[in-house]
This record gives sequence, C-alpha cells and structure tokens, in this order.
Amino acid sequence: MSSFETTIGLEVHVELKTKSKAFSPSPVNFGDPANENTNVIDWGYPGVLPSANKAALESGMMAALALNAQITRNVHWDRKNYVYPDNPKSYQVTQQQTPIGHDGHVQIKLSDNQIKQIGIKELHVEEDAGKNSHSGKGYSLVDLNRQGTPLVEIVSQPNIASPDEAYFYLEKLRQLIQFTGISDVKMQEGSMRVDVNISVRPIGAPHFGTKVEIKNVNSFQYVRTALAYEEQRQRDELMAGHTIGQETRRFDEPTKSTILMRVKEGADDYRYFPEPDLPPIHVSDDWIEEVKLHLPEAAEKRVDRYTSDFGLPEKDAEVLIQTLEMSNFYDETVANGADPKRAANYLIGDVNAYLNDTQLDLQNTKLTPENLSAMIKLIDDGTISTKQAKKVFTAITDGQEPKAYVEAHGLVQLSDPTKLTPMINDVLDNNQQSIDDFKGGKDRAIGYLTGQVMKATHGNANPKVVNQILLTELKKR
Repeated sequence: MSSFETTIGLEVHVELKTKSKAFSPSPVNFGDPANENTNVIDWGYPGVLPSANKAALESGMMAALALNAQITRNVHWDRKNYVYPDNPKSYQVTQQQTPIGHDGHVQIKLSDNQIKQIGIKELHVEEDAGKNSHSGKGYSLVDLNRQGTPLVEIVSQPNIASPDEAYFYLEKLRQLIQFTGISDVKMQEGSMRVDVNISVRPIGAPHFGTKVEIKNVNSFQYVRTALAYEEQRQRDELMAGHTIGQETRRFDEPTKSTILMRVKEGADDYRYFPEPDLPPIHVSDDWIEEVKLHLPEAAEKRVDRYTSDFGLPEKDAEVLIQTLEMSNFYDETVANGADPKRAANYLIGDVNAYLNDTQLDLQNTKLTPENLSAMIKLIDDGTISTKQAKKVFTAITDGQEPKAYVEAHGLVQLSDPTKLTPMINDVLDNNQQSIDDFKGGKDRAIGYLTGQVMKATHGNANPKVVNQILLTELKKR
C-alpha cells in the first residue's frame, strides 16, 4: 500500500454556444478563416465600451443549476491582467470576486460502482483568449477569432483522490453541461479544455502537498495519463528527499510524461481589480426561475423516463444519452409515432454504425426523426420487411422520404394471401421431399420452404404471412 495520498483539483473551461462574444458583437463561429470574427472591443482599443452578453450570463446560470450550485445574486466583473501574444488587451474580463455559481457538487460512479460526491468550488463566466499556432520555424501565428468568446470556468474542490476519479468526474461533467445545451463540449475543437492541479503528501500529513499545475490537456484519457505520471513523479521526488516546486507543467503526448513550462504565478501576479467599463448585475429570483424554465431535461432523468415509460433496458437508455443530439432525436422519433423499442434499436444499431462509418455528428447528417419514424411505421404495418428496410434506411440517410422511396422502387412487401398462395403451392409442388420431412417431424423443413418462397418473390414476401399459409397448405397435402 502506498504511504502517500493524492489530492487533485480540476479547472475546466467550457466555450459557450452564444451567437456573439462575451463583451462585443463579433460573431462566434468555429472554423472560420483566421481573424475574421474580431473587432476593436475584442482588442481593447482606447475609448471602446464593452457590453455584457446576457445569453452568456444565462448560460453560466444554467451550468450552475446543472451542477447543484448556488447562484450569486450580485455580480461584478473583474480584470485579470497578463501579457501574452494571443491576448491583445493584456487583460481578461472574468468574475474573480463574484463567480456566477458557487458551492455545487456532482456525483460520480467509481469503477467499483461506489458513488462519490465531488464538490464544485465555483464557476465563472469570462472571456477566452485568442489562439497561437507555433510553426516550429522561429515564428508563431495568432488567430484572434477566439478572443472574447464567452467561457464558463468550472473549478472543482480538491477532493478528487486519483487519476481514475478525475476521469470519471470529467465524463460526468461533460454530460451534465452538454445536456444543458450551452456548449458542444468537444475537446477536439477546443470547446472544452482542462487544467489539472495535483499534489502528493504523506498519509496523515497536516497540510496539502505543493500544488503542481498541468495546462490544457486535450483529452480525458490524457488527463488520466498525465495525472498518473505526475502522481508517481512527485512520490519519487519526496521519497528521494527532494522538495516539490510550485510550477506549471505540460503533458508531452509522445513520452506520456509531464515537462516543466514555468514557475507558477500567484494570484497577486494577475493584479485583479474591478472592471470599470461594465456595470454590476443583479440576478433576481424571477430571472433564475425564467432560466430554469429553459433548462433541458437532464440525462439521468431521461434514462429514468426511457426505462419506465418505454420499457427500455437501462443499458440501451445509457447509449441513447451519449449525446444531447441523439437523445433529442430519439424523443422526436417516438413523438412522431415510432415504436419506442424499435426506434431505440435503430439509433443504437444502424444509426450509430452510419455515424461511425461517415465520421459525422448526427446533427450534420440528412437523417430526420420524421423519416426514421415513417420508416419504422412502414415496418410495423407490414408494408416493408426488415430486409427491405435496409435499402430504405440508406435512402433516408440521403434525405429521401421513406414512403415515396418504397413506392418508387417497388419495395412494398407482398402480404396478400390471394397472390402468395399460388406461389407457395408452386414451391410445394417442386419440393415433395421437404413435405415428407415436415410430416416426418422435421421442423427445419418449414424454414427451407419459407426460404424458397422468399427466393421466388425476390425477398418481397411477408415471412409471417408466408409461414401461416405454408402451414395451412401443408395440412392439405
């Protein structure tokens, strides 16, 4: 057993899906050409006057509600001063003294299925900096499109005790924020970024160990790997009698190690003071209630609804809430009249396979809940078979209406007994041996005969109806 204990705290930055920036009218669009979405307010030119984005503040309130946090009623903005190439103002507007949310918590499920509560110290609404691209050729490029984009910074309490707990916490946090609808929380696009604080101390020591920060780790798995490395590094240093320095490190992906960047700044280095160009804001009870009305249903409540109302297995319900888009798509498919279980099966199976093959997000495809529901109803009413539905599914991924496609391509399932009976008798006339096998008690003969009928009808016959007519005709032989 280790003689050390680990203390971890995480600072998570989440970019908000607002139309404009935190304090300027510049648009927020990921992937636009460099420096296209920026203006003099973002640059901090003398004489400009910022204006707080109401939607950004309401997004912060939504995040606070989702994280069981208290909402601060009287908020003022602060300047955090620092000079860096991607920050032309040389300061960041944040909520250092009056964070929009404080004293929250989330519950995580550990690998042994134990439940642990992780505290949320506070969460701030603030603005993002720009983005540096380092060429490796002696110069860097600065893109200021991201400068001024609104963020929520979520600061956990230091009660995360292992790299695995940190991983589970991030997974849970991502889900909670995603289901508020305020952010895409995509680490690959930078809309969710993680800074890690970790310290190690001998078990029973009266004070925390010296905190080391690891900046901008860009995947949950890398967070876990970086923490595991840093945890062991600090233990080794202490065992060797060395002192841990307060410093900022980065995670090096090729070596799976952390590397020193700089000695850590203290809060005094940022010279915080109240933002003089933005007025204080009072958050009323009525405003909070209004925000609550727009808060989407949480993922856990959707799982309960899917299992209780629709009879889905919990495992299937968990797959449907992997993303907010998938869950909303499912709800709309069922609302359009699709059988809930068949709709779930299609989303978990065919739809997920299609998304994996195409590397698309559901909202970027031509699939619609209306068309998926219409296709499922065509299966349930016997118009098409599940085999025919494979062709129809391909068509609806291209945006085609299922009923029109079925009619245009002659895919209507053959269920009319007056048309099927002569075909079935033709098959029986040519398969006396199978008739004898059936009468001799060999049930597999029915399967063979059904297959012959399906072959004769090019797969368009309704297997259920075929089976019924076969049994009737065999009794006559």
